[in-house]
Amino acid sequence: MDKHCKDNKRHTSNNGSCNNEVVDNNENRTLENEEGNDIKVDAEVQNEDVQNEEVVIDETVLLKKQLENLRSENYKLEEENKLNSNKLKAAEDKYTNLFNEYDNYRKRTAKEKEGIFNDACEKILKEFLPVMDNLERASTASGNLDSLKEGVEMIMKSFKDALEKLEVEEISTDGEFDPNVHNAVMHIDDESFGKNQVAQVFQKGYKRGEKVIRHSMVQVAN
Repeated sequence: MDKHCKDNKRHTSNNGSCNNEVVDNNENRTLENEEGNDIKVDAEVQNEDVQNEEVVIDETVLLKKQLENLRSENYKLEEENKLNSNKLKAAEDKYTNLFNEYDNYRKRTAKEKEGIFNDACEKILKEFLPVMDNLERASTASGNLDSLKEGVEMIMKSFKDALEKLEVEEISTDGEFDPNVHNAVMHIDDESFGKNQVAQVFQKGYKRGEKVIRHSMVQVAN
């Protein structure tokens, strides 16, 4: 309280003026406090807004990075898909080519086999045609036995010539019995023959190279 007011307390006439001045001072102080509080609240609100803005910025940056990572991953997946698609197409093309090559090989082989078979048959028939010619000559010969015998001999010779040209040879039956080329149909005890020796030939056998066409049918002694 001002000295002036204190001094004037004694004077009743001045009491009203001093009281008014005190009220005014209190009101001023209240206003100052309210303004200070308002400034403090504004600062707090501004600080909170700044913090919120920083959080939003951080989240935006994070989302951008995540988006970039997703785009990068998507690009890698697309490239891998293109690569796998190319590999799959290459594999399909390779399989198709192999299938076509095998199919062509199979057809070509079948045709070649057919050609080989036809050529072999033609070769064999050509070699046996002279046998047919001699049979025809023998059938038209006179009833003379010598002529007939001569015709048969011609047929046998032409037949053997045909077999020889086809590289077919008669299996030898001289010596011991050989189960690889001989077929024993009978057994005989005869001291004039050695042990396990071919004693008689019932049917001749033939072979071409190492391939047995027909085994010789023989009788084995001892």
